[in-house]
Amino acid sequence: MKLAIITTVVASASAFAPSTVQLKVNSMTLRSTPETVAETAAEPTPVVASINGWTPDAALPCYGLPGDLAPTGFFDPLGFAQKGIGLNDVKRNREAEVMHGRVAMIASLGYLGGEALNGPFNIAGPANDQLQQMPAPAFAILTALIAATELNRARIGWLEPDFGSWNKTLWKLRENYYPGDIGFDPLNLKPEDPKAFASMQTRELQNGRLAMLGVAGMCAQELVNHRTIFETIDFYQKVYGGENPYAICGDSIIC
Repeated sequence: MKLAIITTVVASASAFAPSTVQLKVNSMTLRSTPETVAETAAEPTPVVASINGWTPDAALPCYGLPGDLAPTGFFDPLGFAQKGIGLNDVKRNREAEVMHGRVAMIASLGYLGGEALNGPFNIAGPANDQLQQMPAPAFAILTALIAATELNRARIGWLEPDFGSWNKTLWKLRENYYPGDIGFDPLNLKPEDPKAFASMQTRELQNGRLAMLGVAGMCAQELVNHRTIFETIDFYQKVYGGENPYAICGDSIIC
């Protein structure tokens, strides 16, 4: 009887005793949980290196590239740099804007200077009509120079084509390439200070944008009246001065 009582008490007490196996399992679970979280949190995030003091930031308009100016600020009505556009596409669009702006600034000087000064090969008249007046050898040299310049720009800023898989490198710029910075600075105007560089880049963009509008206007004007820019200015000076701009034409049909 005593043995039965003792056996019952021991069995009842063992029900409330901590389980060694359960403790081991719980301790293993507790130890494994922070390790799993740490491994998940340790996954690296892609980081783009700073270029000319600019570090791409997806939270900023146009990834933080300079170019916005008061009073409009960030102006993108067509959504070329809206949220969701990738960094490579934004850089490629900026590259196109910078290069077209530079070409337009040179073209502005070409329109005004080419029409005001007597150039080689007896080229004269509106700038729209001057290119076809060039002799074939001179035109071929000009074309070769433009092609060499563009190929050099592509070599510096763009990834080499992968003919085995076009989608990997098509339209892709190098990660360490700043749009428009091809290393051509003969006058050593590029600032070392990031803020000064951003300010100069903004000035270049604004002048390039104005030049693109200006060249488009000059080209359209010459297509309409077939006069040089200075002849058009003289024509409207006479109109608003009360003179007859056609008085010197006589009986000519075209004046």
